[in-house]
Amino acid sequence: MRIGEAAAAAGLTSKTIRFYEDRGLLPPAERSANGYREYGPDTISRLEFIRRCQSAGLTLAQIQGILHIRDSGTTPCTRVRDVLGQQLIDLDKTIAELTALRATVAEHFRTIEAADPENCDPEQICSYI
Repeated sequence: MRIGEAAAAAGLTSKTIRFYEDRGLLPPAERSANGYREYGPDTISRLEFIRRCQSAGLTLAQIQGILHIRDSGTTPCTRVRDVLGQQLIDLDKTIAELTALRATVAEHFRTIEAADPENCDPEQICSYI
Protein backbone atom coordinates (compact mmCIF):
# COMPACT_ATOMS: atom_id res chain seq x y z
CA MET A 1 0.00 0.00 0.00
CA ARG A 2 1.13 3.56 -0.60
CA ILE A 3 1.91 6.00 2.16
CA GLY A 4 -1.50 7.68 2.05
CA GLU A 5 -3.27 4.35 2.42
CA ALA A 6 -0.98 3.33 5.28
CA ALA A 7 -1.55 6.68 6.98
CA ALA A 8 -5.33 6.38 6.68
CA ALA A 9 -5.28 2.79 7.96
CA ALA A 10 -3.19 3.77 10.99
CA GLY A 11 -4.99 7.06 11.66
CA LEU A 12 -1.85 9.11 11.03
CA THR A 13 -0.61 11.55 8.45
CA SER A 14 1.82 10.79 5.65
CA LYS A 15 4.17 13.31 7.20
CA THR A 16 4.17 11.35 10.48
CA ILE A 17 4.99 8.12 8.68
CA ARG A 18 7.88 9.79 6.85
CA PHE A 19 9.08 11.19 10.19
CA TYR A 20 8.98 7.74 11.81
CA GLU A 21 10.86 6.32 8.86
CA ASP A 22 13.50 9.06 9.09
CA ARG A 23 13.88 8.41 12.84
CA GLY A 24 14.33 4.67 12.31
CA LEU A 25 11.04 3.61 13.89
CA LEU A 26 9.97 2.15 10.57
CA PRO A 27 12.27 0.31 8.21
CA PRO A 28 12.77 2.10 4.90
CA ALA A 29 9.83 1.45 2.63
CA GLU A 30 10.20 -0.42 -0.60
CA ARG A 31 10.01 1.85 -3.61
CA SER A 32 7.87 1.22 -6.66
CA ALA A 33 9.23 1.82 -10.17
CA ASN A 34 7.89 5.38 -10.05
CA GLY A 35 9.53 6.04 -6.65
CA TYR A 36 6.44 5.83 -4.46
CA ARG A 37 6.84 4.32 -1.02
CA GLU A 38 5.18 0.91 -0.73
CA TYR A 39 4.30 -0.47 2.71
CA GLY A 40 3.33 -3.98 3.71
CA PRO A 41 0.55 -4.94 6.13
CA ASP A 42 3.09 -5.33 8.96
CA THR A 43 3.63 -1.57 8.80
CA ILE A 44 0.13 -0.93 10.15
CA SER A 45 0.65 -3.13 13.21
CA ARG A 46 3.99 -1.42 13.84
CA LEU A 47 2.40 2.03 13.56
CA GLU A 48 -0.38 0.98 15.92
CA PHE A 49 2.24 -0.27 18.39
CA ILE A 50 4.03 3.08 18.21
CA ARG A 51 0.75 4.89 18.91
CA ARG A 52 -0.01 2.65 21.90
CA CYS A 53 3.46 3.31 23.28
CA GLN A 54 3.01 7.05 22.87
CA SER A 55 -0.36 6.90 24.62
CA ALA A 56 1.48 5.32 27.56
CA GLY A 57 3.86 8.29 27.56
CA LEU A 58 6.89 6.53 26.11
CA THR A 59 9.39 8.63 24.21
CA LEU A 60 10.34 7.92 20.63
CA ALA A 61 13.79 6.88 21.85
CA GLN A 62 12.23 4.33 24.22
CA ILE A 63 9.97 3.05 21.47
CA GLN A 64 12.89 2.80 19.08
CA GLY A 65 14.82 0.74 21.64
CA ILE A 66 11.91 -1.65 22.03
CA LEU A 67 11.51 -1.98 18.27
CA HIS A 68 15.23 -2.59 17.89
CA ILE A 69 15.00 -5.53 20.29
CA ARG A 70 12.03 -6.93 18.33
CA ASP A 71 13.81 -6.40 15.01
CA SER A 72 16.81 -8.34 16.30
CA GLY A 73 14.54 -11.35 16.74
CA THR A 74 14.08 -11.17 20.51
CA THR A 75 10.83 -10.51 22.32
CA PRO A 76 11.04 -7.11 24.05
CA CYS A 77 8.62 -7.87 26.86
CA THR A 78 11.23 -7.59 29.62
CA ARG A 79 12.36 -4.23 28.27
CA VAL A 80 8.74 -3.05 27.98
CA ARG A 81 8.12 -4.10 31.60
CA ASP A 82 11.19 -2.15 32.74
CA VAL A 83 10.26 0.94 30.73
CA LEU A 84 6.66 0.90 31.98
CA GLY A 85 7.84 0.38 35.56
CA GLN A 86 10.07 3.44 35.30
CA GLN A 87 7.21 5.33 33.68
CA LEU A 88 5.04 4.56 36.74
CA ILE A 89 7.78 5.78 39.09
CA ASP A 90 8.17 8.99 37.07
CA LEU A 91 4.40 9.54 36.96
CA ASP A 92 4.07 9.05 40.72
CA LYS A 93 6.84 11.60 41.27
CA THR A 94 5.21 14.09 38.90
CA ILE A 95 1.82 13.62 40.55
CA ALA A 96 3.37 14.24 43.99
CA GLU A 97 5.10 17.39 42.71
CA LEU A 98 1.89 18.65 41.11
CA THR A 99 -0.10 17.91 44.27
CA ALA A 100 2.37 19.95 46.31
CA LEU A 101 2.28 22.75 43.75
CA ARG A 102 -1.51 22.76 43.80
CA ALA A 103 -1.52 23.06 47.59
CA THR A 104 0.86 26.04 47.39
CA VAL A 105 -1.18 27.79 44.71
CA ALA A 106 -4.42 27.10 46.60
CA GLU A 107 -2.95 28.61 49.77
CA HIS A 108 -1.86 31.75 47.90
CA PHE A 109 -5.28 31.96 46.27
CA ARG A 110 -7.14 31.62 49.59
CA THR A 111 -4.96 34.36 51.07
CA ILE A 112 -5.47 36.80 48.22
CA GLU A 113 -9.15 35.98 47.84
CA ALA A 114 -9.77 36.93 51.46
CA ALA A 115 -7.58 40.04 51.27
CA ASP A 116 -8.39 43.63 50.46
CA PRO A 117 -6.20 44.87 47.56
CA GLU A 118 -6.21 48.33 49.18
CA ASN A 119 -4.11 46.88 52.01
CA CYS A 120 -1.39 45.62 49.66
CA ASP A 121 2.09 46.77 50.75
CA PRO A 122 3.17 49.40 48.18
CA GLU A 123 6.82 48.50 48.79
CA GLN A 124 6.27 45.01 47.36
CA ILE A 125 5.20 43.91 43.93
CA CYS A 126 2.38 41.93 45.57
CA SER A 127 2.40 41.13 49.26
CA TYR A 128 0.24 38.06 48.82
CA ILE A 129 2.76 36.00 46.90
